[in-house]
Amino acid sequence: MTDIAKKNGRTFRAIYSLAFFLALTISFPAYINSTFLEQYISESMVGILYTIGSILTLVVLINMPRIVRRFHNYHVTIALGILQILFLFTLAFSKNIYLLVIAFSCYLAVMSALWFTIDLFLENYSQNKSTGEIRGAYLTITNIAWIVSPLAVGTILSDSNYWRIYTIAALCIIPVMFLAYFRLRSFRDPNYETIPFFSAIKQSWKNKNIFKIFSIEFLLRFFYSWMVIYMPLYLHNHVGFEWQEIGAIFTIMLLPFILFETPVGTLADKKWGEKEFLSIGIAIISISTVAIYFIDSTNFLVWTALLFVTRIGASIIEIMDESYFFKQIDGTDASLLEVFRNTHSLAYIISPIVAMIVLSLFGNDYRYLFLALGLIMATGLFQSLTLKDTK
Repeated sequence: MTDIAKKNGRTFRAIYSLAFFLALTISFPAYINSTFLEQYISESMVGILYTIGSILTLVVLINMPRIVRRFHNYHVTIALGILQILFLFTLAFSKNIYLLVIAFSCYLAVMSALWFTIDLFLENYSQNKSTGEIRGAYLTITNIAWIVSPLAVGTILSDSNYWRIYTIAALCIIPVMFLAYFRLRSFRDPNYETIPFFSAIKQSWKNKNIFKIFSIEFLLRFFYSWMVIYMPLYLHNHVGFEWQEIGAIFTIMLLPFILFETPVGTLADKKWGEKEFLSIGIAIISISTVAIYFIDSTNFLVWTALLFVTRIGASIIEIMDESYFFKQIDGTDASLLEVFRNTHSLAYIISPIVAMIVLSLFGNDYRYLFLALGLIMATGLFQSLTLKDTK
């Protein structure tokens, strides 16, 4: 634990624990959302629903700086937790397609808003000299949830009983609210700088390094969006894996987020900086994603190994762009944080549209999705190699 974390040990433990349960809430349904929705809408429409949810998310996040400034971060966190339980139970038990579409869209928006509030809590207790280490520990803890979830889902999910997954996700929100209520009530909001969203974008454009890190973050979220929406559909409907096998593949696939993020974050703080690691991570993720196009196998080990390598690249990029960005801002920069987190929404708005174009051009052959994705990720090298390093 860092010196900063030692001074605020109780608070950091609360934030880390809160983030763990929040990660469980999103990771449990993450890889089954597409197949769940496919029961009610066509496979091609699943991506469009993600786009609709992401537009709503964008609207919510644009207004988050003003919301937390008016109602305070602690109160907003509690209110969002209550709403998320409501939306998850709707997904679990409703059979009405219109209610499900509304609940799913709202679920995506509220989840992003909750992560925004947690970021504000953590950033206000962090200092630049330890940002990589603190963020590395934070991401490692949340990624433990992501690693545990697919295996658990593969075991729990049988006969398309998706309600079980959404119910567990809803129950995981309860510890989030408990921890916020008993451990973060004393949190004092700083004087958040609420710059209008498009002004914040313009401000980031003027700072070329901030804009480049936004671009890399967007590419990473674009990668995640295609993997979350289309990889489960591809493995289940086209390659032919059962959910228990897919759960095991995804659990092993996500191990790099635990193995690499904390040590790489520490090394970036103390030795080399973020630029070199970012370039290495982008090269790894690009080459390994392109390789998916050439895989014509149903072998469990082949798919596990290849997806594992893609996440080595993703884990390095994730901790490096988080570390670099949070070294450029402080706890008052809510508007820049809003833009940074909105790259997730923008990716989920744009990526399904791009995917539909790719699939229409290549006869719904999913392999071309991953070929295109690898080439898109490679463009991040233009940004990382020209980034001004922090060392």
